[in-house]
Parts: sequence; C-alpha cells; structure tokens
Amino acid sequence: MNKKVIWLIIGLMSAALIGIAGMQVKWVVDTLEANEEQFDNRVFSALNGVAEKLEYQENIEALRHVDNGFAQEYYEEDLKKRLQAGEFTVPVEVGGSDAHAHLTKQQLIEFSLSSNTCNCSNCKAERAKMLTQLVSYTKGLDMAPIAERVQLDQINSFLRQELQNKGIKLPYRYGVYDNKKRSFVIADGHYVVEDSRSQPTQEGQKNLHNSDYRVNLFQQEMESPGLLMVFFPSKNSFIWSTVLKTLLSSVLFMGIILFCFAYTISVIFRQKKLSEMKNDFINNMTHEFKTPIATISLASDSISSPMVINSPDKIRRFTDIIRQENKRMNNQVEKVLQMAQMERQDFTLKISDVNLHDVITNAVEYISLQVERKEGSVTANLQAQKPMIQGDMTHISNIINNLLDNANKYSPEKPEISVSTRNVPGGVEVNVTDKGIGMSKESKKHIFEKFYRVHTGNLHDVKGFGLGLSYVKTMMDAHKGKVEVKSELGKGSSFVLFFPFGNENKN
Repeated sequence: MNKKVIWLIIGLMSAALIGIAGMQVKWVVDTLEANEEQFDNRVFSALNGVAEKLEYQENIEALRHVDNGFAQEYYEEDLKKRLQAGEFTVPVEVGGSDAHAHLTKQQLIEFSLSSNTCNCSNCKAERAKMLTQLVSYTKGLDMAPIAERVQLDQINSFLRQELQNKGIKLPYRYGVYDNKKRSFVIADGHYVVEDSRSQPTQEGQKNLHNSDYRVNLFQQEMESPGLLMVFFPSKNSFIWSTVLKTLLSSVLFMGIILFCFAYTISVIFRQKKLSEMKNDFINNMTHEFKTPIATISLASDSISSPMVINSPDKIRRFTDIIRQENKRMNNQVEKVLQMAQMERQDFTLKISDVNLHDVITNAVEYISLQVERKEGSVTANLQAQKPMIQGDMTHISNIINNLLDNANKYSPEKPEISVSTRNVPGGVEVNVTDKGIGMSKESKKHIFEKFYRVHTGNLHDVKGFGLGLSYVKTMMDAHKGKVEVKSELGKGSSFVLFFPFGNENKN
C-alpha cells in the first residue's frame, strides 16, 4: 500500500475520532445544562409552593380571628378610624376574580360603615373575606418581624414535603432572610442569634447567602419582608451522576475504538515493513544465486568445449567449480529452510558437552583467510577457566561463525576483530568485537529481526539475506542464553553472548 494512502487513511480516521469525541463532549455538556435547568425549575417550584403554604396558613389564622365577633368588631372599628384618617389605600381582589383594583377611601369607609347594616350569611362572608385581606394588608403597615410570622415546624415540614414531591432527595440547607435586618433569622430549623454585622459569619450561611435558589415570602404584600433560601451541597455531584454512567460508557467505547485504530495502524506499518524486508530478501537471494548459477553455466559450457573435453585436468577443475558453487547455493537454501523451521519451532537441539574455546578457535581459523585478504586481523583472547557448556555443537558453531562473518562484512577496510571469553556467574561470556561501520540506535532496535539488514551507506558489496542475527537470537534463546549488542555508529560493534553451563556444570 502506498505510504501516502496510509497517511490519508490515518488522517481521515483521526478526524472522525476527533469529531465523535467532540460530539460526545457536546452531548454531555448539553445534557448537564438540561438536567441543571430541570433541577432548578423543580427547586423553584418547591420553594414557591412553600411560600404559598406559609401565606395561606397566615391567612387562615387571620380568618380565624375575623370569625370571632369581638375580634371582627375590633378590626372594623380600627379600620374605620385609619381609613377616615387617610392613612392608606388598599389593593383588594374584587369579586373573587383575577382583576385587581384600588378601592377609594370613600368606598372603604362606606363598606366599613355598612358592615352593621346587614347580618345575613352572605354579607357576613363577604365582609369576612374582604376584612381578612384588609387585616393582612394592615399587618403590612405595622409589619411583625418575619421570624414571628414563620413557624419552624411549618417551614420544616412544608420544605421537606415540597422537595420530596418534586423528586429532590438531596441533603440541603435552608434559611429565612430578613430584608430589614439584612441577616438570616432562621437557618436549618433553628433561630439565628442576631448579629450586628450584615453578612453571615458561618460557612453554611455564606453558602445560603450566595445561593441562587431564593423566593420572596408573603409575595402579595406591597413589599416582601424576607426571602426563603436553599442550598444543596451535593448538587454538582448529583447533576454529574445523571450522566456519569453514559459518560463512562462513552469513554470506554472510545478507548476501545482508539486502541483498535492504533493497533490496526501498527499492523499496517508492520506488514508494510515486513513486505519491504521480504522484497529486499528476494532481491538479495536473486543476487546470491545469480553468481553461482552463472558460474555453473559457464563451467558446463566450458566442459562441452572441444578444447576442454579431451583434457581431464581441465574437466576436473570445472567440475570442482560446479561442485563448490552448487554447495554454496545449497548452503543458502539451507539457511532459509532453517529459519522457516525455527519460526515454527520445528527443531530439536542435540545437547552434548561443548568446549567453547575449541569452537571459537576453529571459527577464527576459518574467518582468518577472508580477513587476511582485506589486510585485517582476527585475535582470540580466551580467558575462561571453565569453557565447557551443555549445548548443540552445530548451532553454537553457526552462532560464532555468523558473528565473525558479520564483523568481517561490515568492516570495509582492514578489519580488526577480536573474540574474548570469561567466566561469569552461571556460565561463560563470549564477546565478539569489531571496529567496523557500527550501528545507529534505530538499527539496534531491529538488528535481531528476520530479514533486517543494517544500512551500509556507500558500502554496496555486503551480501546476505538478513537472517544471520535472527538465527543467532533464536538459537541463544533455545540454549537459555542471552545476546546483547553494543554499538556506536562509525566506531564498531560488540556482541556479548552468555552461555549457561547447563545441569551438569552448575556446581
């Protein structure tokens, strides 16, 4: 897949995820606002219900006094005197309708003077109704303190009942605020001791004073004497709890989608990289086979030549070339087959006693011929007192040979290769060091991956399939050992192998 297409897909998917996340955030914010607005409406409805009940109870109490004949006469006489003195005009609900009008002083005087002219039940009831409103109004002129007009048991009961009726079961704090005194007179079911300061001092009263949940008490009077305020300490938690499950579910599902997206992108890049490595492998294998095939073809043609066919020495020479090149190709094929077996874990180690010093000595002798052609040197510093381990002789030899071969291939001029051993707790450590081109940090991360080959810059004669170090890592793991690499670009590399002694040599 084209790299541009991959990045285009990543961009589109990222934009889609950001859009979905934005929509989820907007939905949560809108839901919170709607829930808060609904909560506010229910609270204000409950508070208005409490205020109406308090006012209704006061009117009932006033009517009870009016129904008493002596009290009625007292109120009527007092009202006549105050009306004749011109102290006020009264807003009165006329005829029980929704229309309101101001009765003039003369109309009120006539009503009051005519109160004794008719004693029928209808007239008494009408006079009682209007007198109740007049009494309520005259109370507003010499208003009693609001703390005396509100009873604690009533406001506690009314507030609790109204909130429950509205479905609000949160803990709350409430208070009655006196507009004249500019302070709270009732708070949480108790009377508040008067304080000369206008601002509340207790933390709860401060919260009440700043609360938006407040309604006027005795709203039908010309000027409300006080306010009923409520504060919900856990309001924010309650509002958030209404969307918490949905929010957590959204976050969970978004996380799953994001994980799957990231994993998919990772797989795409890994597969793309693997595809590139396999293409490189095929190209390398083609070049590796091209030379021996060409050589075998040339040798075969030469043998059939009349000048060679009658010369046994020349035939022997060309057949040796064919045999060597055929062996070379067979070795390359064997490497590929070995990696396929190791990938399937389809191999068995033939465990025996192995002397690492003997293995290293043979490998150094073999690689010396190739190193000397490049005017280089290979040295062995074998200091391990106990070089015997338990392992597969063939695979251990291949490990050492692969590392020495790499050290030679990646040292462009006059290779300087050294092999050292030493005993460490539990086994033997082998160090293969060169002063070649080295590796970058990025290369070290992938050095043991199958088909991976270090970029050699201007060095183009490094042959191979990128299977050597992958084989080394697989075989070291199979022997319960370890392999580490230390390298610096331009200064060479060092491979450190750890071979455990095995069951027989632990002591």
